[in-house]
Amino acid sequence: MTRHLRKPAIDPPPLRFSAQEQAVVYEARQILLRHLNQNPVLSSWQAVLDYCALTIRGEVERFHVLYLDRKNRLLSDECLAIGTIDHVPVYPREVLRRSLALNASALIIVHNHPAGDPEPSAADLAMTREILKACAALGVTLHDHIITGAGRETSLRARGEI
Repeated sequence: MTRHLRKPAIDPPPLRFSAQEQAVVYEARQILLRHLNQNPVLSSWQAVLDYCALTIRGEVERFHVLYLDRKNRLLSDECLAIGTIDHVPVYPREVLRRSLALNASALIIVHNHPAGDPEPSAADLAMTREILKACAALGVTLHDHIITGAGRETSLRARGEI
């Protein structure tokens, strides 16, 4: 009897860009940002996911907040924190302080998982609940928390976590 051994599933290594590729990505981001200054980012949910997948990635965790007006037009996309390969410090107070300064009525929080798996950790869920409570206290709507990974995104609202 012959037994076939299966290779264990191994996640591919994180994507590394050459200096030239990084320059191309930077230019693409600049073009996208110029476009967004003239058009709302929330023209569709797919547009939001595409925007997040393009702009919020890297070899370390980055935490962004998309601040929105009453018509869900983008007021500002701000990177509030840059962390390590598996952690980024987030302070709900800073998220809401900036929201009040911009007079934003809603927000979408977004961060990346450099390892590629966009499934939320227990810490991600706890942080989302803290921000949700702070938003409710100040009358700001938290539309979603999106986690970007390698080629896919996870929406905590779609998962029923918000």
